[in-house]
Amino acid sequence: MLRDGPYRIIGLEEVTAPLPPSAPPDVVTDPGALALLIYTSGTTGRPKGVMLDHANISATAELIIGWFEMTHDTRCLLVLPLFHVNGIMVSVMSPLLAGGSTFIAERFHAASFWATVEQVRPTFFSAVPTIYALLASRPGGQHDARSLRFVICGAAPMPRQLIGEFEERFGAPVVEGYGLSECTVACTLNPLHGVRKAGSVGLPLPGIDVGVVNQADELLPAGQAGEVVVRGPNVMRGYLGRPQETAQVLRGGWLHTGDVGRFDDDGYLTLVDRVKDMIIRGGENIYPKEIEDVLYAHSAVLEAAVVGKPDAVFGEQPVAFVALRQDESIKSDDLIEHCRQSLARYKVPREVYVEQTLPKNALGKIAKPVLRERLRDAGVPTSESGSSK
Repeated sequence: MLRDGPYRIIGLEEVTAPLPPSAPPDVVTDPGALALLIYTSGTTGRPKGVMLDHANISATAELIIGWFEMTHDTRCLLVLPLFHVNGIMVSVMSPLLAGGSTFIAERFHAASFWATVEQVRPTFFSAVPTIYALLASRPGGQHDARSLRFVICGAAPMPRQLIGEFEERFGAPVVEGYGLSECTVACTLNPLHGVRKAGSVGLPLPGIDVGVVNQADELLPAGQAGEVVVRGPNVMRGYLGRPQETAQVLRGGWLHTGDVGRFDDDGYLTLVDRVKDMIIRGGENIYPKEIEDVLYAHSAVLEAAVVGKPDAVFGEQPVAFVALRQDESIKSDDLIEHCRQSLARYKVPREVYVEQTLPKNALGKIAKPVLRERLRDAGVPTSESGSSK
């Protein structure tokens, strides 16, 4: 026993354990109390603090557990950051509340990912399109993915070509869904059983109302595109310290997402693009996602992002940035010609920049504001293969 220094050291024989309480303390629950403060990814502006209460968390976890049939046998492999609502709600909170477990990976590495899967034997994992693209494009032999009942994709639309490629190679169905921090991660999901429509983000979750509205906030019928709106027990309390923005986003009893989408006749939602990402060229509206989908269809393209470049005559012109798959090489002119085969003339990118990688935010989503800033500030950004006008 040490006795040096000005402090009195108590011997182990003098230490006694505290007596257990005569009765467990009462648990005070307040469904309206703040549970999580999640900051948005900031892909379209300064991050905002999304206030989610305990009622939001409970309702959303119950929906996720029921939709994915989570039980004590459920085991998740967490590869997304825990500061994001997807990582918290889908990969941790829901499996644990279902009696299952979560293995937290130290960091995502495409080279070692499948070795981790073979060791941990998860029943599912949730990731973003960039991760699926890296896994599907990586050369190598067969991997043991038999433990996976399904995988989930969120945060951004996943190209349908990539969905098919991943499912064919690894044998795990990709369940694509849609949501945002403001609705506690999810409001639509493709079914675990039944029809999963590649390219769509699925059906509204039970008890969640999802609609599409025009500029007058009038609900639109199936087939017509407009802003996606959501209402239900998963919708946030508001933005921290931003009452005016809260009132604008939650006007009319609906959460206005800023995303453009349309429903088909079967009730499946397809996202068209972000409202703020729309390019207006000479009075014509261009949704970048349509161009990106065409670029993703090229076998050499790993990632694609289209943004508007200021133009003195037309206002804006579409410009594309792409990253290629490993060991692939292609000229910008060839990608522009590829787009001409599928797009109207005014939608064809006027320039294509082939880069080693595209800028990402902390969640792994492509950071389009960075690309726009490069176009504004530099005129011609650094690229690997140049451009074609």
